[in-house]
This record gives sequence, C-alpha cells and structure tokens, in this order.
Amino acid sequence: MTGDASIDPALRPAGRGARSNRAGRYEALQRRYESDGWADATGQATVARTRTQTEVPRSVITYNRSPDLPFDRSVNPYRGCEHGCIYCFARPSHAWLGLSAGLDFETRLIARPAAPEVLARELRNPRYRVRPIAIGTNTDPYQPIETRHRVTRACLQVLHDFGHPVAVVTKGSLVERDIDILAAMAARGLVRVGISVTTLKADLARRLEPRAPAPARRLATIRALSAAGVPVRIMVSPVIPALTDPEIETILAEGAAAGARAASWIMLRLPREVSALFREWLAEHYPARAGRVMARLREMHGGRDYSADWGRRMRGQGPYAQVVARRFELAARRQGLDRAQPALRTDLFRPPPAPGDQLSLF
Repeated sequence: MTGDASIDPALRPAGRGARSNRAGRYEALQRRYESDGWADATGQATVARTRTQTEVPRSVITYNRSPDLPFDRSVNPYRGCEHGCIYCFARPSHAWLGLSAGLDFETRLIARPAAPEVLARELRNPRYRVRPIAIGTNTDPYQPIETRHRVTRACLQVLHDFGHPVAVVTKGSLVERDIDILAAMAARGLVRVGISVTTLKADLARRLEPRAPAPARRLATIRALSAAGVPVRIMVSPVIPALTDPEIETILAEGAAAGARAASWIMLRLPREVSALFREWLAEHYPARAGRVMARLREMHGGRDYSADWGRRMRGQGPYAQVVARRFELAARRQGLDRAQPALRTDLFRPPPAPGDQLSLF
C-alpha cells in the first residue's frame, strides 16, 4: 500500500487494481481516513467490496467527433468497471460522479437497467440516422455485474430487433452467454466483436486486470464466437512499454489460431488521474522496471506521461512508437490479420411496431 491518507491503512484491496482512492479532480475537499479504533483493536483487515447503484438515464447514445475513433456513437450500460484494470483510460470519468478514479472506480459501480428502453426510444426518433453503435468503449459491458443486471444483453436485443449494426468491445467471457443474439446478428452482417488481450502471462494479467478473465479464457472466448460465425478482432490493447511489448507477435499468433479475423493495437494511455495510479502500481509490482516504462512513455509524448493530441494519443510518436507499429504491422500480415473488416450493414434498420402503433395493410 501507499501512504495515501484517503483510505483505511488496514484496507486489504484483494483483487483490485488501484492502490489509492484520492478525491476526484472536481471535489473541493480532500478525504482523510480517521480510525474509530475498532480495526486497531481487532487487528482485522477491511476488504474493499463492490457496491452497485442504479440510475435512470435521460439518453444513452453518446456522440463523439473524434478523428481518432472509428465510430461516432456509443452506448455504455455501466459506469465504473469491476475488472479493475489499472491502466483504464475511463477511470477519470468517475470524477463526474464525485467519486475517485482509484478504488471507487472499481468498487462503486452504476448500472443503468432502463438503458434498453431509452435506447429503443432514441432509435424510434424520426430524426435518427443509423450508423454503427459501439458498446464497451468506456467501461466493459461484460464486467461481472452484467451477470445479475443483464443490461448489455437487453441492449443487444433491442439492436437485434431494430436491425441496427453494433460493434462490441470486451475482455469478459460472459459475452459467450449472448452468442444466440450475436450469431443471429452476424448472419445479417450486423455485428462484430473485439476481444482485448493485453498479455498472455497469467501472473501479469492478474496484477494488471485483477477481475478480468485470464488470458487463456479470453482466447477460448474468441474460439467460441468464431465457431458461431461472429467476426472477432483481437485487440493488443494497451501495449505497455518494457512490460507487455515483447508479446505482440505471440498474442497475434494465438489470436489467429483461435479464429480472430482481424487485429488492432493501442499504446498505453495515462490521462489525468490514471498517470498517478499507474505509477503507484508500477512502484509496488515492478519497481525495477518503473523508470524504463515511464521513460518510454515520455519519449512518445514530448516528455509528458501523456499527450491527448488527436492523431497521436492512441499510439504516440517517435522512434519507439514507430518500431512498435512496424512490428505489429508485420506480425498481423504474417498471421493474416491485416485485412479490413467488412462494413456493418445499415440498410436493415427497421424500428419494429411499438404497442399501439397502426399496423400496415401491406
């Protein structure tokens, strides 16, 4: 643990990525833990448990105009993510809720059970113009609480019923539960799935992504989806300098063997609070490599931990970034993963009749 005064020093964050829980950047006050004496008296550690709340969103389709992204709209069924990936670029979004990007992000989650109903309403708007929707662009739609809340499945069912194209990104093996919907959509050219594999080393994955499925389990998910006819892209994401970058070629080879049809990669990004959280994590788990990892990152971002400039933020710049890009390019070509994925169909979009609608005679 660190010397962070915002958490109980007796806290045992088993299965968690973050090692601290500092207040969000919008908060006027800082947190300081004060013991009531009971932990000192019993000597028992406190476990960081997951708590889930629900919210009713006014809208669920989020639009973006970023030239770095291959989609212009997305749906996120959950806020926060129990997978606890220490590098997650979405962690700073928890500050909008008055929560910490640290332990709060992975233990205080928000489910949106009304999202499917709101999504259907937005798709029925006469002014809506169909383009592929991305699911899983901020937090993982198949994190563990989806088992209970089933918001992602219900959203997929809406998109299936409307004939709407969707691209799903996940680390979660729970996506296999929805193969019935995904396979039916794939047969109509309406879906593709991206599976993120950061490392093939189980010990490293457990530290980086403590509650995400093991690497071998993710490869099994690629096999299951591919066998069902669902187009799968393996995502080497993120590439962490001096830690996971030696595995690029092996990850692509294993992904191709499992049935992936395409591949992509993103360099490690450390926006806002993620930088301090990641450096804390490095100091605890890989202190001997911490200097080298951060030096490589700063080389790619003009001496800073991260630069958010469009066109550079996803992959960095400079000699090291160029070497990684070239290695990925050659390995993807060798494995037959360098082909572009077919465009998702938009011509099948048809809002189904709503209760009370006048039915057509023809």
